[in-house]
Amino acid sequence: MKTLRHAAGATLAVVALAVSGCTYASEESETPKADSSKADTASNAQIIDSIKTDPTIAAMVPDDIKKSGTLRNGAAANYAPAEFIDTDGSTIVGYDVDYITAVGKLMGLKVTTANAAFPTLIPAIGSKYDVSVSSFTTTPERQKQVTMTTYFKAGFSMAVPKGNPKKVSPDDLCGHSVAVQTGTAQETAAQQKLKECTKAGKKPIDLLTYASQSDATTNVVGGKADVLYADSVITAYAIKQTSQLEALGGITDASKLGVVTAKNDGGLSKAIQAATQKLIDDGTMKKLLASWGTEDGLVKTSQINPES
Repeated sequence: MKTLRHAAGATLAVVALAVSGCTYASEESETPKADSSKADTASNAQIIDSIKTDPTIAAMVPDDIKKSGTLRNGAAANYAPAEFIDTDGSTIVGYDVDYITAVGKLMGLKVTTANAAFPTLIPAIGSKYDVSVSSFTTTPERQKQVTMTTYFKAGFSMAVPKGNPKKVSPDDLCGHSVAVQTGTAQETAAQQKLKECTKAGKKPIDLLTYASQSDATTNVVGGKADVLYADSVITAYAIKQTSQLEALGGITDASKLGVVTAKNDGGLSKAIQAATQKLIDDGTMKKLLASWGTEDGLVKTSQINPES
């Protein structure tokens, strides 16, 4: 990543600190890691530690996973505050991590979370990972490949540099550069918007895709891209942490996020649904999310493969 001079360079450093996780945990990097101090992670650790195994839920876990004693989670740890690398340079933290760790406690399992590129997660389900909790929007296309159990809700939202210097309209992105993370629902949505621009005879969208959400954010702040397009909680976090961005328009396309398991998961999704519902009903889920400032994403009911 090139460093720009003076104020711009300083801004990029702030963005990297706020929303980082640019590399995988197995790689060396001099990039500052995300600061989890905004969340009361110590309190969440205590909450999770106090959770006892639920015999009924534990009995629902497939025998091979039960025998291993471990629930293997894969996540793209570059999507703060959902999943990202902590200041120690290796630990993966975030509200998704807290949630699936709590689910594991109810199942009587240890949860491990491995960092991997977002597009590689679904193909590795059932072999490398038992689950993937990585801010996956539930879509019909994904549900053809895997099973998805809902646990959170979020919408799409956009951000631009403060003052909106390019005068971007949230209703017309034609002719502007838009930064997204590769493999996300926002990338798909932006591709559709690009087609609409072309069909209408307008200037096309310059779609800039990045493996890391932090890189997408950094390039908007640095001026390479005009618009940041991501999940609403991710955009809100970036705006709050960097102080260099502002919201563009409101939240659209409100959708549920789902835990990914194999298409034929041996009942694992049913165990996850039961565990998730218990965390919702007893108030634990709300407490875990509140620590990260994301309690607005709380759902009342966990569903397996919802219609929308």
